[in-house]
Amino acid sequence: MPLNYKEIMRKELEDRRFAAGANLLVLRDGKEIIYEECGYRDLENKIPFSRDTLMRLYSMSKPITSAAVMILADRGLIDLADCLCWTMPGWSPAYYINGEGKRVKSTREIMLKDLMNMTSGIPYPGPDGASAQVAGVFSELDKRLHGGDPMTTKEFCEKMGGCDLCFNPSERFMYGASADILGGVIENVTGQRFGDFLKENIFEPLGMSDTGFWVPPEKRDRLAKVYRTNYSEWRVEHCPTDHLGIDYNLDREPAFQSGGAGLVSTLDDYAKFATMLQNGGELDGVRILSETAVKYMTSPSLTDSQRTGLDWQGLSGYSYGNLMRNLIDPGQAVTFGEKGEYGWDGWLGCFFANYPESRMTILIGTQRTDCGTSALSRKLVNAVRRDVLG
Repeated sequence: MPLNYKEIMRKELEDRRFAAGANLLVLRDGKEIIYEECGYRDLENKIPFSRDTLMRLYSMSKPITSAAVMILADRGLIDLADCLCWTMPGWSPAYYINGEGKRVKSTREIMLKDLMNMTSGIPYPGPDGASAQVAGVFSELDKRLHGGDPMTTKEFCEKMGGCDLCFNPSERFMYGASADILGGVIENVTGQRFGDFLKENIFEPLGMSDTGFWVPPEKRDRLAKVYRTNYSEWRVEHCPTDHLGIDYNLDREPAFQSGGAGLVSTLDDYAKFATMLQNGGELDGVRILSETAVKYMTSPSLTDSQRTGLDWQGLSGYSYGNLMRNLIDPGQAVTFGEKGEYGWDGWLGCFFANYPESRMTILIGTQRTDCGTSALSRKLVNAVRRDVLG
């Protein structure tokens, strides 16, 4: 008997005070087979979470950035073996902080492939070493976010080029700001703003009319609020915070267009992107990528030694490549996956997975801080795949 997806969401949202609302969209062979929603996008005003709810994707922006890079590779405009410093001179020479805390010149430059695979050594903000240097850049980015001189994508990349790395490029996987640097690469190669390139080459061709780096006034009432869990009182509370250089309000076009975290979208819009990948680069007669590029983009890329850095408990059985997880050992996974599954999630809980063998796409939306692939996502994935595949 099919499980009640809304009840799964309701229990997670209400009993455990997980978030205020969520929705679920499942497609097979590009056709919708399940849609469900539960809770509120605005808890205080009792506005329901609905399928037109706009959500901050955060790291679920990364697969779209990956596709943009693949478009350039498809057209012969970049070589994934190119050194980053050829496009951005400020990134050479590169230095990293070794295990003894010493600053050492790298033995090789960062390649574009390293940025795509998170083997660049570029971290996200942290408390010490190279991560603390990066934290300083993000801190300045946040401080200038609402002033008259906001930091641009280009300036951000230049300042990041002055930071040390965490290790010699290609040594191992480490999740960090590589996708944001790729946004700058795309700008330098094309001469366009990153958002304009995405709009012209992905969003408009696919009909993704609700996806972008900000929300215009006529759509702002559809933007979900962000919540966090107050563990001392075991309840959710509104959390209007800027994060990683992303303006919480999203009410104007940003100077910094984050390839790693900046996009806002709906499940229906993202489903068009996901279906395009499932179809080998094409949707409704519109080709975005070659089949060869999609096959490369959705394949695992890490060596065994690089995978030692992929130590997140929830990613057991996965490799990584081109800004997405790739399932290589289903028996080690914590969900009912299949070999070849790929996708990613976001800081606020948005989740995306394509399953090529079973021709299925699962998308989940919610807006709660420090969420990623959550217990809610795992329960819904398991329920859906049990019901659909038996």
